[in-house]
Amino acid sequence: MPTPFHRVYLESAGYFMPGSPVSNEEMDRYIAPLNRISGRIKHRILAENGIKQRYYAIDADGATTLTNAQLAVGAIRDCLRRNEIPLDDVSLLASGSSGGDALMPGFANMIQGELAAPPMETLSVHGICAAGVAAIQAAAQAVELGGHATALAVASEMPSRLFKRSRFAARGYDADFDAHFLRWMLSDGAGAVVLGRGLRALPGISRGVRLRLKWVHQRAFSGDYPVCMQLGLSADRARGHLDYPSWTDAETDGALSLRQDIRLLPHLFDIGIHEYAGLVRDGWVDPRHIHHFLCHYSSEKFIPVVEDLLEKAGLAIARERWFSNLAWRGNTGAASILIMLAEFLETREIRPGEQILCYIPESGRFTTAYMLWEAEAADGSARVSVGAAAAAPDDAGGGRAAMSNAGSGSDGGAGSQTRAGTAPGNDANSAAAEHIAPPHDPDSAPEELGPLLTELASIWHDYRSRVWRTPVVRHLRNRRFRTADYVNWMANWIPQVREGSKWMREGAASLGPAWQPLAALIDTHAGEEQNDFKILFEDYRKAGGAVEDIDALRRNPGGEALNAYLHGLAATRDPIGLLGAIYIIEGTGQRIIPALLPLLKASLSLPPDAFRFLEYHGQNDEHHLARWLAAVELALDCDEDGKAGRRIADTARRTAALYLMQFQYVMEDHPVTEDPPIVEDRPEDDAA
Repeated sequence: MPTPFHRVYLESAGYFMPGSPVSNEEMDRYIAPLNRISGRIKHRILAENGIKQRYYAIDADGATTLTNAQLAVGAIRDCLRRNEIPLDDVSLLASGSSGGDALMPGFANMIQGELAAPPMETLSVHGICAAGVAAIQAAAQAVELGGHATALAVASEMPSRLFKRSRFAARGYDADFDAHFLRWMLSDGAGAVVLGRGLRALPGISRGVRLRLKWVHQRAFSGDYPVCMQLGLSADRARGHLDYPSWTDAETDGALSLRQDIRLLPHLFDIGIHEYAGLVRDGWVDPRHIHHFLCHYSSEKFIPVVEDLLEKAGLAIARERWFSNLAWRGNTGAASILIMLAEFLETREIRPGEQILCYIPESGRFTTAYMLWEAEAADGSARVSVGAAAAAPDDAGGGRAAMSNAGSGSDGGAGSQTRAGTAPGNDANSAAAEHIAPPHDPDSAPEELGPLLTELASIWHDYRSRVWRTPVVRHLRNRRFRTADYVNWMANWIPQVREGSKWMREGAASLGPAWQPLAALIDTHAGEEQNDFKILFEDYRKAGGAVEDIDALRRNPGGEALNAYLHGLAATRDPIGLLGAIYIIEGTGQRIIPALLPLLKASLSLPPDAFRFLEYHGQNDEHHLARWLAAVELALDCDEDGKAGRRIADTARRTAALYLMQFQYVMEDHPVTEDPPIVEDRPEDDAA
């Protein structure tokens, strides 16, 4: 649930970029190529991320020109200068960063020292991109509770020192893609904001306007996923840098290289959409009232990926309302959103009643954060109507939404019950929206489709999170999954998959005359799936499964419960709710299985053709979900009593609970341990 604020205002914002801008062509002077593949990687990354220039606090020889603390001080001084705020007025300094110049003491204390600031309370937030938001939230809470009248939040990053070529000498200038990747993504800079009680109007072009913080929402999913972006761990994340005999040994093994596992990034992408949709559903955000969307994304590559789904669900913020300075300021991690906000306020006039939504994803171990601001007249006069944004929501081509490698936003409107920014009656304790289908015209969708997709996505988000914390997935993540575990899993799963086409056909046969177009579509889908269990059985045998008679295999208790529920529902009259079951089951194949497959291949000494079923579903369930969406539209179109949507959502919720039980029982005899990972002997080319 977001943290609401009622008397916290942004009174000034500033930023500091070191030196002169460095173009893509000039990067090699500062971030020199390591080996012959560096150029190819650089070209690929820069072509995708959309960054045209950035700033470094190192010179062409790799020497530091400004420390990270000095960058932060530069941003603070710029922030204070803009609204003529004395440093002596500040009684709290909160900093956010992935790391200062020293391991100890705290970064905020080092900034205070560099500023020669008077005694004050300090707080150092250590994180990655969301650390800047955490610093803002801490400062805002201090003002809201009355402990401080004026608080400073600053975020500063200086990753360039990690990227210079000399850092890779101990490894013979050899680096894998994960260590190469961020060299072309991140750069240096700092941003700062002053928060207070609204006694000062905003400086600059927005005359006579105050900017109130309405709420901050942060949520971490570190219990669901392995580490994605890290510094200080070995490449396999099994050993920390302090566990090596010396710093030299750690550096030689690559434990001091900044890495990002880009294979995990789609999950961050999903989480961001889900959390946003949950905020819309629970009334914290109304995209019709969002005039400006500040989205911290690290690459433009992913922007088109979710536009269509978000439009279907009524969650689109018109693309012309987006603001990003990624192309000319670069990706400065925790500082990005503060720099973006400061530059936005410097260059864009805002009027009373306008709302600014900020979105900040963090890939470290998956955190997503949102902030909502609203402009007010400084003299307390009546606010200007927000109708301007509401009247133009679907102008400009119906609005576009998007997401990025780390960033994405998108709006929402359907299903919103309360005015955006006010505390709703129920908690935003789950989130919504899944990548369900390829392009679809939202204007032709039934009116009920948006709210239904939003509720289903909320169910999915909770289910996905719980699946990633089951023993079977934790064994995979900890590299303690054995071939015997895989065989046991398939032995449970085969009879469950075998029943899939049967209950679908039973359900289609139970549909009355009014639902016949839907029955035909379900029959088609069942026909495509009826032999899938045979592929899975062949995989089972190739993996070493000993049972020769497929009829001798048995579902685990979770599978038995799921099977009984689906057959029982299929036998009832007009079992429209089965579409909710298909949503969960096909979604598992399209979203969860592809994420588990690389972990399975990396852990098990098995030939590639022992994973054919998983490969097939990861590639084809997206098409199945496209058909599912068409089926849902048919169901809502044929629905005479208006209850189809509720039945679909209720069945999805129950199916998710039962499918989760099936996952839970896979490893019931093998509790998760914290022992060192086990990686079976396997051919070298399979180890990747």
